[in-house]
Amino acid sequence: MESVLRYLDWTAVGLALLGGLLSLVLLEFFRLNSSRSRSPPGPKPLPFVGNLMQIIQNPMAFVRSLKNYGEMSSLYLGRRPSIVLNTAQILKEAFVQNGAVFSGRPCVPLIEWITDGYGIVMVTYGNSWKQQRRFALHTLRNFGLGKKTMEERVAEEAQYLVKEMLKQEGKAFYPSNPIMNAVSNIICSIIFGDRFEYNDKRFAELLEYLNENMRLGGSAVGQIFNLLPFIKHFPGPHQKVWQNADSLKGFIREVVEEHRKTLDPENPRDFIDAYMVEMTKKEANEESTFHEENMVLSTVDLFLAGTDTTGTSLRWGLIYIMDNPDVQERCHEEIVSVLGFDRSPCMDDRAQLPYTHATVYEILRCSDIVPLGVVHQTTQPTQLRGYHIPTGTQILSNLTAIMTDRQHWKHPDTFNPENFLDENGQFCKNDSFLAFSVGPRACLGETLAKTELFIFFTSLLQRLKFSWPPGAPHPNMDGIVGLVRSPFPFSTICHSRETTS
Repeated sequence: MESVLRYLDWTAVGLALLGGLLSLVLLEFFRLNSSRSRSPPGPKPLPFVGNLMQIIQNPMAFVRSLKNYGEMSSLYLGRRPSIVLNTAQILKEAFVQNGAVFSGRPCVPLIEWITDGYGIVMVTYGNSWKQQRRFALHTLRNFGLGKKTMEERVAEEAQYLVKEMLKQEGKAFYPSNPIMNAVSNIICSIIFGDRFEYNDKRFAELLEYLNENMRLGGSAVGQIFNLLPFIKHFPGPHQKVWQNADSLKGFIREVVEEHRKTLDPENPRDFIDAYMVEMTKKEANEESTFHEENMVLSTVDLFLAGTDTTGTSLRWGLIYIMDNPDVQERCHEEIVSVLGFDRSPCMDDRAQLPYTHATVYEILRCSDIVPLGVVHQTTQPTQLRGYHIPTGTQILSNLTAIMTDRQHWKHPDTFNPENFLDENGQFCKNDSFLAFSVGPRACLGETLAKTELFIFFTSLLQRLKFSWPPGAPHPNMDGIVGLVRSPFPFSTICHSRETTS
């Protein structure tokens, strides 16, 4: 071996390696140019990594720039192009009129690593997804979704949240934990049959695992993992995602075991009971997708989706009303004129609270918590606006562009509830409001989220006044872009509203 090495011309070896590397880069440039010529216009990608560096450097600036390329644009997450839909019209054409074609989900290595392909949200369009989503919707409705009982449950939790915040009255405090706990308690009451106290340390840890994974999943850590999934075998910050997910799944499995001991098939108490009953019913069906792993991952999906998105929207809501005290005061005056200080709000009150209702929708529009939506994938070859789109193409919905489109919003770039009010001051919908997406993959928790946001927000403003702590720096409104766009940590001061007339 040594004799062979002695006769090697290391200069020639180096030149050969350099030549090979340059050839590889040149081939990638040619491939990229060929790919871009067949795709909608978009920001120029780099070889091998695509637009990832631009996304990581300033994600919101990058997202905002995409609408400049027209109603459709392209971006590269690695070597493959993704199609971005920048207008409400083209989004509905794809997701509604051609729903089955555009309702797939790509294999995202990080998600696949921690779910093994089970669950609901990121499962590809097919039999398993259809069965799990249909069952989840049916079961959520059975346990109160869209009914008065659910509204009463949210209103009761809202009072716990008000009391928790009043413990800090007059002092600057970080509102994230009580808000996330309150919101999570609603979905927990449906899937676990119980709520958790705000000082429950183990539950606080679970919420932290959830928050950390939502942040890491969409950060540079997640993007690099998706580009180089073999790093799962090596140490690094991506291992924290695995550990957090494993802790969440472990918690669910413990709850499942407790439920199994006390299960009454004739009287299911919650989602987990209902799932175990369904598993027994479908045991003989070979096409059934109801089994232990799907139960755990579907429960994790509901827990995650029912906690982080709504809780994040409420946190943004506090920022917007502290930034706009006139809006806060007008909401409070409208609320007490209809409800007084003591009656809890319900969804029927929306008709008498048009300004408050509009403010909740404006919070959803401006908080823009999923700027490019949840990624879709084409399930078969298709055409869209003259472009051939192959099977397996990733499709992103530019909700940032759609919900700030100057052609469809009166005040696209500022927080203003007038965006959802007509000339008579009554609430009016806007066809470009797509915060929950559309089509077969629209958010299955939309009804629950709207119920929670309206009742929590109305209850808070009925009883409390929020303001920035003196001298507090204004937060960066681009927020932290992970799997959802969340606000940077901030503090607030709350004061009880005097109940004197």
